[in-house]
Amino acid sequence: MRYAPAILVGRCVRFAARLRKPGGGSAVPGLIVNRIAPGYLKRTLSGFPQGLVVVSGSSGKSTTTKMLVAILRAHSVDVFTNPSTANISQGLTSALLERADWRGRVPGDVAVLEMDEGHGALVMQGVDARVVTLMNVMVDQIDRFHDSEMVAGMLGRIAARAGETVVVNADDAYLERLAGRVRPGVDVRRFGVSQDVLDSTTRGLGYTETTPERFEGDGVRVESVTGRGATISDGRSTVSIELPARGVHYAVDAAAAYATARAVLGDRFSADTAARALSEIPAVFGRGERVTVRGHEVEFVLVQNPASYQLNIDSITPGTEQLLFAMGSDVRDPSYFWPTDAASLGRVSIVSGSKAAEAALMLAYDGVVIDRVEPDLARALDDFLAAPAPGSGVKTIVFTADAMRRTRAHLGLRGAE
Repeated sequence: MRYAPAILVGRCVRFAARLRKPGGGSAVPGLIVNRIAPGYLKRTLSGFPQGLVVVSGSSGKSTTTKMLVAILRAHSVDVFTNPSTANISQGLTSALLERADWRGRVPGDVAVLEMDEGHGALVMQGVDARVVTLMNVMVDQIDRFHDSEMVAGMLGRIAARAGETVVVNADDAYLERLAGRVRPGVDVRRFGVSQDVLDSTTRGLGYTETTPERFEGDGVRVESVTGRGATISDGRSTVSIELPARGVHYAVDAAAAYATARAVLGDRFSADTAARALSEIPAVFGRGERVTVRGHEVEFVLVQNPASYQLNIDSITPGTEQLLFAMGSDVRDPSYFWPTDAASLGRVSIVSGSKAAEAALMLAYDGVVIDRVEPDLARALDDFLAAPAPGSGVKTIVFTADAMRRTRAHLGLRGAE
């Protein structure tokens, strides 16, 4: 009953926040509870019978976490997880409050949590994880992470809390170096892509530093990627899967989830069960997801740092006629997107968001034709969706995180991310 008062306050705050803003205010209850009961998050994360699994890195956290949860649940494991937007301390606490009883206990055999690389290093102080999975180190949001060494250092602090296994992307040179420094007794598992897959990527994998040679030995490898289809091998089994969206980066996410599930489940792991689970999950909101909105099929594409921007822009089907590009207030300095190349977009119907002017200038320098600049995102969305269906492709909305949240709210898309 130690945390009962804090839980009561948190739930009251959550109720009030949702009355004020339906579908919003998800982080506020966690912020309040962390202030009045600072030990609640750490104690609860340490209380799951089969331990805590953490997924972190510059990109791919949300999709990998969702894939891993699907695999574990397909193996009849009761999993607690957090929504993709709840990956910082107050968001994690809010997610726990959603499921906690009055004693603060959260049901589940194991917790699988996506963690922001910066906040995760703080949250994990004093918290032991059973397994830590690290996705990649990319040139990230420079207003938060000044250089890749800073990101690698944060991921190293998260990995240091692993008691059983660290799962690393063997194609990321930063993570390979980090793997060589895990403490004695901690197993290192690897995932990555084959040389053929690497050769098929015109711009590489997007990591700050890619390992020059493919890894050998036991591990999970993406052997091929064709459209939304991929083949994964673990040295004993080879499975074909359907990805939630196009792109080699989604296949890498699948390999990470597959490798992590093997580490968590041990002898209980079934390659066929994992393949079925991976093939059946939908895309995470904004990550190549397609939904029907106001009678139109719409694809959502989230870009968060220069590497994810390039990878996701390149994955958009060539010849897509109707594009809305929205850059929000989360991009404090749009200049860190300038090294990317959006020329493949060809034409954008509307550029919107609070950074619409900067985004339009950047696209124009890439040779993209822009039909209209409309800073009011709500108006831009309404007009974009009111236009007739395109002759080829589907209506596609490319957005940064702030514009994604505003798009989601405006369109009434309030389901769990």
